[in-house]
Amino acid sequence: MTKFSDLKLDAKVLKAIEETGYETPTPIQAGAIPPALEGRDVLGIAQTGTGKTAGFTLPMITMLKRGRARARMPRSLVLCPTRELATQVAENFDTYAKYTKLTKALLIGGVSFKEQDQRIDKGVDVLIATPGRLLDHFERGKLILSDVKVMVVDEADRMLDMGFIPDIEKIFGLTPFTRQTLFFSATMANEIERITNTFLSNPARIEVARQATASETIEQGVVMFKGSRKDRADSEKRKLLRALIDAEGAACSNAIIFCNRKTDVDAVAKSLKKYGYDAAPIHGDLEQSQRTRTLDGFREGSIRLLVASDVAARGLDIPAVSHVFNFDVPSHAEDYVHRIGRTGRAGRSGKAVMICGPRDDKYFEAVEKLLEKEIPRLENPMAGGEKGTVQADAPDEDKPKRSRTRSRKKADTPKANAAPAPEAEPDEAAAAKPAPKTEKKPDSRAKGSRGGRGRASRDEAVVGMGDDAPDFIVKSFDERRAG
Repeated sequence: MTKFSDLKLDAKVLKAIEETGYETPTPIQAGAIPPALEGRDVLGIAQTGTGKTAGFTLPMITMLKRGRARARMPRSLVLCPTRELATQVAENFDTYAKYTKLTKALLIGGVSFKEQDQRIDKGVDVLIATPGRLLDHFERGKLILSDVKVMVVDEADRMLDMGFIPDIEKIFGLTPFTRQTLFFSATMANEIERITNTFLSNPARIEVARQATASETIEQGVVMFKGSRKDRADSEKRKLLRALIDAEGAACSNAIIFCNRKTDVDAVAKSLKKYGYDAAPIHGDLEQSQRTRTLDGFREGSIRLLVASDVAARGLDIPAVSHVFNFDVPSHAEDYVHRIGRTGRAGRSGKAVMICGPRDDKYFEAVEKLLEKEIPRLENPMAGGEKGTVQADAPDEDKPKRSRTRSRKKADTPKANAAPAPEAEPDEAAAAKPAPKTEKKPDSRAKGSRGGRGRASRDEAVVGMGDDAPDFIVKSFDERRAG
């Protein structure tokens, strides 16, 4: 069995690894580190959670042990799709390079430019950045990439999903042609394959089997949900989530709740806090300082429930997460494995529960197809009544309620300008008498008439036919008889 000591890493790096408690490299580490130390380009295909961060961090530190960085000219560059993943890479660098004199800078959005500029001006060996913030610094004339010797692109398929591929191509063009490139992706879409063929030179290809199954330590389940009414479905779904959390009791020490949309992340977090749950949202639209505080609070235990978009599903190593709740079925089946992989880590047990609605059927089928097994169906804890549907949770609705008495009030309330209704006749027989006939007949050709009926005729009450037939009908019969 291969050990880290067999990989020709620097002694100071091996000492840091030993202190972390790791002895045996993962398959992606064992495959990527040797060719990287030889100076070859590397194309690594592996899912999140396989240890590829150390797979490029360890050889990078070993290769950079000689040399010195100059102001605004980093010697190596690591590109990450999200701020959280970039921060985690920076933490890994600090862990493995603590016995070296190498320096780093972290360039991510939501942080002051001034502080980042100061770090760059001093000169850094490793620059860890998101593509957008990196180009912002470059366009402001604060960064020179002509001295980059090692370039790493992490989570390339996520870069593609987030629309960063044009930025990646531009950054490649700003770095030297002689650089060494380490490229990692979970999948190989056509666009990513085109980039690797363009910018990588005879790479060593290391492919780890796709993580199609979750850890055996994770207990999985799904609740099939259908709202009683379309306008109540969202409220009932949030109520079901609270019931599922309550059903776990003390076993749910903390949990990550995943939603597909940022708006749902905010709505679910707001609803949970409204009902007394210790919850906080995290997604890409929040300020970086708030995202950092939220993650720190969740790691430290001051926040029990973390409501997240998929920005937290990839690359984040948050230990001891007892539960994962999928409020939505992910639209990409691979994301399901990433999400539930936040629990049951390092040999711990975990539980993952998903809510599946009628609109999620095709996504749910794709998840089970990827796992190659059926996810156990769980009983709906909110099932009640004859049909077993979840009842509406009226207080949870934040939308204003529409009045249902508007039309009734309109019908019952008399118009302001309308004349008062005449008093009833004391004699009922008198009330049944026909209205007196008017000598002046309405002119069927009068202006504003419709179908031969003038405006005056519409105001007259019609009691019936027979003896009370209108004159023009009686006259027409008389004329016919006379003829």
